[in-house]
Amino acid sequence: MLDQIHLLAAVTVLGVLEQAYFFLQVIYARRLFGISPPKTSGPPEFERIFRAQVNSSEYFPIFLALLWQAGLFFHQGLAAALGLLYLYARYSYFMGYRASSSERLAPIYFSTGVLWILIAASALGILHFFLSHYMGLNVLQLLTA
Repeated sequence: MLDQIHLLAAVTVLGVLEQAYFFLQVIYARRLFGISPPKTSGPPEFERIFRAQVNSSEYFPIFLALLWQAGLFFHQGLAAALGLLYLYARYSYFMGYRASSSERLAPIYFSTGVLWILIAASALGILHFFLSHYMGLNVLQLLTA
């Protein structure tokens, strides 16, 4: 069983570490700019770091759900590769947003595209499962016949 989920687990751990890194960057920015919690406003440099972290945190549960669904129902290797691409895009987004709000755009569009591919893989995998399990239809066999 573990050989069917080890790649997904590894990408999940990397994602958690990335989120921790983003959280630490907000803590460092708070110290640098003298902004104590619960304040969330300050110089634009702080606000960009804070927003990048919050935006990344908001999407993380969506990413995890899609990563695991695509990996379990479609293909673990593809889902893990897409997960790594997503994490790289999110890192690029964070660093871009930190530098300038306009530099966040290309990475956010790319990461959104990766999420859409994970949605498609999840939906196809789940559809294939339902068709084969409940209706006895093997779509892959029908396509190759």
